[in-house]
Amino acid sequence: MTDDPKRTASVPTGRTSRLLHMGGVVASIAGGVVAGGLRQVVSGQRPNLPNLLLTPSHALRLTAGLSHLRGAALKLGQMLSMDTGMVLPQDIAHIFATLRDDAKPMPPKQLQGVLNAQWGAGWLKQFRRFDVRPFAAASIGQVHRAQTLDGQDLAIKVQYPGVRDSIDSDVDNIATLMRLPGLVPRGMNLQPLLAEAKRQLHAEADYLAEATHLSQFGALLAGSDSFVVPNLHPRLCTAKVLAMSFVQSAPLDSLIDAPQELRDRVAAALIDLVLREIFVFGAMQTDPNWANYRFCPRSNRIVLLDFGAVQPIAPNLAADFRHLAQVALDGGAEATRQAMIRIGYFGPQTAAHHQTLIQAMFDLAMAPLRQHGAFDFGQSDLLDRLRDMGLAIGADRDLAHVPPAATLFLHRKIGGMYLLAAKLRARVALRPMVEAYCAAPTSA
Repeated sequence: MTDDPKRTASVPTGRTSRLLHMGGVVASIAGGVVAGGLRQVVSGQRPNLPNLLLTPSHALRLTAGLSHLRGAALKLGQMLSMDTGMVLPQDIAHIFATLRDDAKPMPPKQLQGVLNAQWGAGWLKQFRRFDVRPFAAASIGQVHRAQTLDGQDLAIKVQYPGVRDSIDSDVDNIATLMRLPGLVPRGMNLQPLLAEAKRQLHAEADYLAEATHLSQFGALLAGSDSFVVPNLHPRLCTAKVLAMSFVQSAPLDSLIDAPQELRDRVAAALIDLVLREIFVFGAMQTDPNWANYRFCPRSNRIVLLDFGAVQPIAPNLAADFRHLAQVALDGGAEATRQAMIRIGYFGPQTAAHHQTLIQAMFDLAMAPLRQHGAFDFGQSDLLDRLRDMGLAIGADRDLAHVPPAATLFLHRKIGGMYLLAAKLRARVALRPMVEAYCAAPTSA
């Protein structure tokens, strides 16, 4: 098993080595902030801590550190990249955004060690072919193509070693960075969000649980004209290895210049899937990464990948979102405000001007759904306006409310689908879709 060492990087496996690595990154950045602040004080200036934190050298150090660790550190960075500016400054959200596709695969010797531990020595004899070079490498694992002795083409996802055992310490180290002065609003309690991130990351690192989700969504979407879900190959699955059928497909980016009708159909199908996840399935794949969606030209269907981030949607949360959609489409401002409080966008104790700002941002986001005709994602500047509003709200460092984690992760998926539709320059009539699911409770 050989590969180009320049294209790979060993994953730090022990808790101590990962702690020292990330702790060193955080300490180095914090030390640089202190030194820079002292220089500003000596020169008679008042230290600007956010600006000191977000220097190019610190950004490179943080990106390199998270990319080297992979695992929860990289995954949490990817999660935070979806922030709208209400929690994190735009610059650091941008740093985290660079991590979305920035994972080097582990070297062959480390890969072999993982598979020896999971399948036992001599595992290679089970295959007619096993490609040691992965065709995809992400935050928690990398994916290899293989063919069984009976000719089945498989995609095999192998988890990086040490990832599962280091989730809590990785998240705690990122939390240490986020607690540096000036990075998040004063008084904002991120603990519930970080606790939920740990819970979700532990779930994502359990490949047997992902195998169950893969089968679940395969059954829910069986016979679909719009989607294809790979078939599970259970004999080769373990807690750290996931085996499924390989589906020949192209990146969704390949549709950017496709005919308008196809782009519209793909975007509408993905948006409809989000609504079905909330209101019908009671479960949502919450990771909107583009790499999780591909297109099969042969069948004209969307290939759905990566079911590690599946989260249950509680019936009461689905009911609250149904009610919020109903009043936001046709109700008044006070009914919308009360529905937003029920979901947790803000609390009754949140300052009135903060409630007004957040509700104005929500009203703007709802504009495409209120439109009776097709909404043109490609021609709209709505994303830019929402980002600017989020940054303006986030600039008020006295805003301390954090919505419930379940709501934030759900919004991460919804926001991701908006970005995807915008990239496809799709035109979709959203109101009829939302009305169809929100008029009354729907059963699968």
